[in-house]
This record gives sequence, structure tokens and C-alpha cells, in this order.
Amino acid sequence: MFSLSPIETTTMLEPTPPPSSPPPSTLKDEVDIVIPTIRNVDFLEKWRAFFEPYHLIIVQDGDPSKVIKVPQGFNYELYNRNDINRILGSKASCISIKDSACRCFGFLVSKKKYIFTIDDDCFVAKDPSGKDINALEQHIKNLATPSTPYFFNTLYDPYREGADFVRGYPFSLREGVPTAVSHGLWLNIADYDAPTHLVKPLDRNKRYVDAVMTIPRGALFPMSGMNLAFNRELIGPAMYFGLMGDSQPAGRYASMWAGWCVKVISDHLGIGVKTGVPYIWHSKASNAFLNLKRELKGIFWQEELIPFFQSVSLSKECDTAQKCYIELSKQVRDKLGKVDDYFNKLSDAMVTWIQCWDELNPPSSQSQSQVLSLSLPLHDDAAIILSNGSA
Repeated sequence: MFSLSPIETTTMLEPTPPPSSPPPSTLKDEVDIVIPTIRNVDFLEKWRAFFEPYHLIIVQDGDPSKVIKVPQGFNYELYNRNDINRILGSKASCISIKDSACRCFGFLVSKKKYIFTIDDDCFVAKDPSGKDINALEQHIKNLATPSTPYFFNTLYDPYREGADFVRGYPFSLREGVPTAVSHGLWLNIADYDAPTHLVKPLDRNKRYVDAVMTIPRGALFPMSGMNLAFNRELIGPAMYFGLMGDSQPAGRYASMWAGWCVKVISDHLGIGVKTGVPYIWHSKASNAFLNLKRELKGIFWQEELIPFFQSVSLSKECDTAQKCYIELSKQVRDKLGKVDDYFNKLSDAMVTWIQCWDELNPPSSQSQSQVLSLSLPLHDDAAIILSNGSA
């Protein structure tokens, strides 16, 4: 069994003013916010009113000797590469190095029902009225209400306030299916690929569309990891961002890969994926020329990857996300291994990922998580709070 303990765990020492609408205690206990970073996470100050009540998992990429500073008042665990190597041992090779794909380590060690993951260059956006958007709250609303993947509703999400099913929508399908993924969008810098950024360097997204929709069954989509939430219990084992970054032939396709895998598995399991609100403010675009170098192979490969995922068929025996992912890994090797040897390595990493998932998340995960939480090394301030019974 892996030994799970982060480099740093802290809890609020002094009480701070709560946000204007504090979340229910049950919701607070069901959400982890996962953040990959190579720098101090000062951006959290902008999110304090919305994030402070929740638990954060910060996955430090890059040099593990660098000290990452976290603003006071946040309840967080911080893991660096040394921690990943220590916790996963030889299986740590499935976690990407020098790429935001390392965020999926946070998905592994979380024990919460919902995950919200966000990049450190994303800030609170405003709706057309000028009100700050609580992205996390909207994601949870999306996940807590059903999806409608089998029949498209022209008023988009019928479960939102002020909407409903339109005339002609089959009554037999109106109960919907559980929602596995809520995919949010971006104001300012859209999540463009390098060629698009190069030809439209000054392009900014100013359009706010107040809509959520279920992505239809059988349709793929380009998933971005910078504003994303999912039900870990439903789809967590399939939310693997692959092998990207250091020593890998391609980059910036981690979330694409995860999205394609998640969508075909969600379709097979009869669960849904939504996209639309909430928006975040994406503050900066990375270097388009460097991105082009990282993306180049992926741009060519995706012309073969998309037909592959469009043709994926999973057996009836695949009744869990884990089983689906293992079967998908075999198809990746059989069908994509001839495209490039990278996909043989990726197939192996997919299997290793599931092994890690099962090891850190055994069937009795709830009782196991309680044991793990008690065994985590705490700073003195956290120990004081726990001893007072007010954590």
C-alpha cells in the first residue's frame, strides 16, 4: 500500500470572515480544488471569497526544492515531485513532469466526491451585470443536476432556473442521467491552439453566453483542464491526463486526451458531460511559438486520434470507469501503437494509472480516507486546531 503524506499540510489557525454565502457544510466536505503550479499561488487572493472554505490540493511542478508560497488562511495540502515519487514509487512514471498534466496526481489522492481544477493564471470573471462569478458554485449546480445526452433540448440545460424541456421532447427521457463532468469556459484569452494564437494574437473573447448544454452522446469535444469540475466517484479513474511534458514527444494535449477518453467512457456508462457556464477570466496566453513546437506532433496525430475515438466500442463487461479504461488502453495499443511508439508507452501508463487509482482508492475508500487524514503530518497550527476540535 502506498504511504500517503504530502510535503505540507496546513489548516486555518485564525478564523477569517466567511464569504457572503458560505457553502453548506456537507458541500464543503465533498469538494477538493486541485491546482497545478510552478510558482507562488498568489492568485488565490482573488478567489478567497469563493475558495477559502474549501480544501485545496496543490501539485507543484518543476524543481521540488523551490518553496511555493500559499496565502494565509487556506486549508491545503502541497505535493511536489519528491512526494509523488515517494508515494507512488516506480509507478510515479505515469505522472507527467514539467506539464500541468501533473494535476491528475491531485485527483488520485483526493477522497472527495467532486473535484474542481483550475490553472494559476485564471481569475474571477464577471457576468454582464458586473457581478463576480462563483465558478465553483455553478460547476456543482451543473454536476448535481442531470444531463440529457440522448436527445438535444433546444433551450439547453432544462434543469436550470427559468428553463424546461421544450415541446416535442420525449417524456421518457426527461429524467436525464447523472452528470459526470462540468466543462467551463473562459473570458479574455480563449483556450486556442498555437496556430490560432499566431494568426489572431490580439483576439480576446468578450462574449458571455449564459448557457449550459449537454454534449450529445457520440460527440467528442476539446476539453480544457483550466476550468473543469467532475464527479470523482462517477468518472475519476478515467480522468487521466496522459504523458506530456518532459521527455515526451508532444505537449499541450493532456486535457484533450483526457476529454476524449472521458467522453467515450461516459457514453458507454450512460452518464453525461456538460459544457458552458461558468466562465473564468484567463489572464494570459503562453508563448505561441513555443506552444507550436510542443503541439506539432499532436496537431498531426489528432487527425488519426479523432477517428479512433469515434470508433471505440467497449464491451458490456465494462461496467465501471476502471474496467472501461483498461479495455480502452488495450485498444490504444492495438490501434494507435502503429501511429507512433509513444502510444504504446501511453497504453502502459494508462494501466499504471489505474493500478495507482485502485491502490489509493480501495473499495473501503471512505474508511481508508479517514485513516489517511489522521496520519497526515500536520503543522503545529493545524495540530492545535485539531486538538481543540474545531478543524
